Amino acid sequence: MEPNIAYIGSLIGDAARSKMLIALMSGKALTATELSVVADITPQTASSHLTKLLEGELLQVRKQGRHKYFQLKSKQVAELIEQLLNLSVPVSDGSVFTGPPNDRLRKSRICYDHLAGELGVELFDALINNGWMIEINEYVKLTEKGQVKFNNLGVDISIFGKGKRPLCKSCLDWSERRSHLAGHLGQWVLNNAIKREWAKQDLDSRAIHFTPQGLKKFRKQYEF
Repeated sequence: MEPNIAYIGSLIGDAARSKMLIALMSGKALTATELSVVADITPQTASSHLTKLLEGELLQVRKQGRHKYFQLKSKQVAELIEQLLNLSVPVSDGSVFTGPPNDRLRKSRICYDHLAGELGVELFDALINNGWMIEINEYVKLTEKGQVKFNNLGVDISIFGKGKRPLCKSCLDWSERRSHLAGHLGQWVLNNAIKREWAKQDLDSRAIHFTPQGLKKFRKQYEF
C-alpha cells in the first residue's frame, strides 16, 4: 500500500490539532485537559482530536495512575512540525516576520529535545567556526577536535552510535532561519545546561531561560 500523505496532512491541517502538536514541541507530556486549553476547545472535543492523532501515530499516550499524558510519537514527528513552522511564514505588506513574537522564545527555546532560537544558532555557528564540527551540504560531522572537546566535557561518543538517530544534525531554526544543533549532541548540550542549573525551561512555554552566570559559563564551555 502506498504512503497516504493526504491522511497525515488532514490530521495536522486541523487548527485545533495543530495547536496541540505545537504545544507538545516543548517535549513535555500534557493531559487532554491541558491540551484543550491550548487549543481553546472543550475537553470532550479535545478527546476526539487526540484519538485521531493517536490513530494516525502522530502521538503516543502514557498512563500514570488514573491520568493519561500525551506526547509526540517520535523525533521524526517533531522534525515534521518544525519544518511546517518554517513553511508557515506570515507575509504581509512586503515584510516577512519569522518565528514567535515572544522575545524569550526567540532568544532560546526547546525544539523537542534540543536548544533552538538565537542562542542555539550562535552555538551551532561557534562549533563550526571553532572546528568542533564541519558542515558540507547540510551534512554535519563531528571533527577529531570536536570528539576530544566533547569527551573532555564528559560525553561518551561511543554510546551514541548504536541507534538510527545521528550524532549531530543541523535543524533549520524557525525564527532565525539558520541552523541549530540537533541529534544526540544537541540533546546532550541542552540536558547538560539544565543539569548544571545554568538554564531551566519555563513551566508554561517552550522558552529556555539562562541565568546570567549560567549563560556566561555556557558560552565559555563552547568557546563563543
